[in-house]
Amino acid sequence: MARPPSSLRPRKKPVQPRAVETYAWILEAAAQILEGQGIGAFNTNLVAERAGVSIGSLYQYFPGKQALLVALMRREKARFSADAAAAQEASSGRAALAHLVAAAVRHQLERPELARLIDVEEARPEVRQEVESASDFRKLLRATLDRPDLPPQPNPDRATDDLGDIVRLLVDAAGVRGESDAEALERRVLGALFGYLDGPAAR
Repeated sequence: MARPPSSLRPRKKPVQPRAVETYAWILEAAAQILEGQGIGAFNTNLVAERAGVSIGSLYQYFPGKQALLVALMRREKARFSADAAAAQEASSGRAALAHLVAAAVRHQLERPELARLIDVEEARPEVRQEVESASDFRKLLRATLDRPDLPPQPNPDRATDDLGDIVRLLVDAAGVRGESDAEALERRVLGALFGYLDGPAAR
């Protein structure tokens, strides 16, 4: 598989505390501009101004706005993965599934416009390749299916993909519609997942 172009990657990762702080400011400024003004207005000069840094400082870390977008996507996926990872501590498979769904809903509804724009940008193949590894959601879902209280699936890997698609499609669609009732959305998604797991395919 071809490697993504270098324009999609940060030039360097910060090490010193002040540099780490500046890097974080830049990413948050990028998120705020996307939320407030959309992808059409998004550019490095505006991000630098919002972050309170010079354009030269921004370019020390990012070769352009595409690399900045990818870094922001990776930040959001890392946050989601850290939230979802607590599913491993759940006492049962059903509780683990409930946590995974709740994490997905939180990720989508806490900053819905940012999540929606990132979903659109991430659909580009070269971008998806660069950020895909940042999320462990599929691994967590696959491990959850091995819990003894969940119905065994004839093809666990396929079931993992199906369940992941159900979560993504329902949660993303709710975000596009502007839904804000997280508990109601979680109930609907869990109902769909348990309907799949308990359905004829499992028997």
